[in-house]
Amino acid sequence: MNIYINGQNLILNAEQTTLSAALSLFLNDHQANSSFAVAINGDFVGKDNYDNTALQADDSVDVLFPIVGG
Repeated sequence: MNIYINGQNLILNAEQTTLSAALSLFLNDHQANSSFAVAINGDFVGKDNYDNTALQADDSVDVLFPIVGG
């Protein structure tokens, strides 16, 4: 199944259809341990729901990291 995370194509197999699984493939260790927000097709998903949020083919996932500065 194809999805897009931050515009990059990611191919998931049948065991990787949750948001949590897709994020574990996409994020490096530093990113995974930092603060970030996630939206699927423009809808915010709370961190408590990552494990039980199923992804569909061609979903667009946005991972947003805070930017420090002024």
